[in-house]
Amino acid sequence: MLSRQLKHLPKSIKSRPAWVENLDTLEEQKLGLVDLHPEVWAVMPRVDLISQNVHWQRMYKHVSYKWMPTRAERVGGGRKPWPQKGLGRARHGSIRSPLFLNGGRAHGPRGPKSYFYMLPYFTRVLGLTSTLSVKLTQDDVHIVDSLEIPTDEPQYLEDLVSQRGWGVSVLFVDAPDLMPRNIAVACDKLKHMNLMPAYGLNVFSMLKHETLVLTTAAVDHIEEKLLFALHRTDSREKTKKFRINQQ
Repeated sequence: MLSRQLKHLPKSIKSRPAWVENLDTLEEQKLGLVDLHPEVWAVMPRVDLISQNVHWQRMYKHVSYKWMPTRAERVGGGRKPWPQKGLGRARHGSIRSPLFLNGGRAHGPRGPKSYFYMLPYFTRVLGLTSTLSVKLTQDDVHIVDSLEIPTDEPQYLEDLVSQRGWGVSVLFVDAPDLMPRNIAVACDKLKHMNLMPAYGLNVFSMLKHETLVLTTAAVDHIEEKLLFALHRTDSREKTKKFRINQQ
């Protein structure tokens, strides 16, 4: 059992044990057990919050470039098309009015328009804990001691993932953003395997990849940040969390 001190651990809830594996051999070797915090890895999944996080991540990079000119931006139409009176026709001052064909557009799209909006703080936090809990329950989370592999050949990673049954796509997560050279070179040539620092872990990326591989350092970093967010003393944020839990 690898020793870890779990902060804010409720007395009535037990920690979740998980095996620590290795990556330096194709054959899986169990290096020990590690305790995972139940408030991060064993919460009741909120599918609605996971869906809100995915929609938010899809929309904040979406920009609409639709644009239509107004009557002032259309070429021509400076003179009055016909006299005001005497012809029995409706009164018009320009053929670029929105009433005319090829006229300007009233209240039309004026892009570029960003669809970015800010998701509430605790919706993002609980979305992460729900996703991590679901992935762990489905046995799609694997914890390793480090991301060091003996070679930078992509075939080694392909064989390792195939032999251990990790599925068609894998996301490797480590605490620092400077990854070991061999796995960085190998993943660079594979479209279905990606590297990510722990501070960039998000709901969309975890759901996009079938398997999540975390180092023990990444687990410590993720738990530290999420537990701080869950137990922060800001009364206003606590009120928001209570309202979300009551939905």
